[in-house]
Amino acid sequence: MTPESINEDQISTVRTFLTGLQRAICDMLESHETSARFKADPWERAEGGGGVSCVLSGGEQIEKAGVMFSDILISKLPASASARHPGLAGAQARAMGVSVVVHPKNPLAPTAHLNVRLFSATSQSGESIWWFGGGYDLTPYYGFDEDCIAWHQTTKDLCDPFGEAVYADFKQACDTYFYLKHRDEQRGIGGIFYDDLNEWGFDDCFSFMQAVGTGFIKAYDPILARRLSLSYTEAQREFQLYRRGRYVEFNLVYDRGTLFGLQSGGRTESILVSLPNLVSWSYRPEFLAGSDELRLTEYFLKPRDWV
Repeated sequence: MTPESINEDQISTVRTFLTGLQRAICDMLESHETSARFKADPWERAEGGGGVSCVLSGGEQIEKAGVMFSDILISKLPASASARHPGLAGAQARAMGVSVVVHPKNPLAPTAHLNVRLFSATSQSGESIWWFGGGYDLTPYYGFDEDCIAWHQTTKDLCDPFGEAVYADFKQACDTYFYLKHRDEQRGIGGIFYDDLNEWGFDDCFSFMQAVGTGFIKAYDPILARRLSLSYTEAQREFQLYRRGRYVEFNLVYDRGTLFGLQSGGRTESILVSLPNLVSWSYRPEFLAGSDELRLTEYFLKPRDWV
């Protein structure tokens, strides 16, 4: 079913929400940081549009965080964007969104990711189409049941007003998407993931975007409050850097946003800001039976019903 067209006022309303969401997430993260602050880096594209990249790096609590807003015009859609929509091959398009990745320094505090976006395009035949997409997920290095349950409960609560099957469907999509096939591992403990969302109509789809964006803050803020002040060992830090390698592998091999950004001539620094400052790869490390390190992959990184 083709959705109704959207107008410039509606697109402007989405843009206003996204820029406010960017500020709110930066404020939340800075409330946990004792030294570093975000630096805003505005940029423009020759093809049209631009954005603001807000990056915090080298903090005492948060090693690196990127909170990126973009609103770009695309004169010809790349293959990564039109493969699932052949009718849009070569179409003109506009894509706007907020993308967030947070890498805490403390290995007991999980990495988190959020993306919410609106995409609109006009095909060469003149057909207009739009959709919302996004979601968020959590990647712990040392798992805590309390965090996993709270993360998913908050997520289910924001989904429930939009339909009783929404959380289950979008959670399954998240587990399927954030999977490293070459490792036979999940990237983390999941969350929700959705794309091509327009069948609810603009108002409800936009409301869902707002619920996801604010839900991310509500879900992640208390986890940081619980974990950032915990003491940790050098061995735990080394394990964190090793597991960050999986995060890098996913983003460079599978992530649609990374591929879309690079193939559409996007701003490389903003696209790759999701990568952590420090990471390591070890050849087949061994961990003690029953250790927290083994429990991560044997228990936490298995798709399960947390709520």
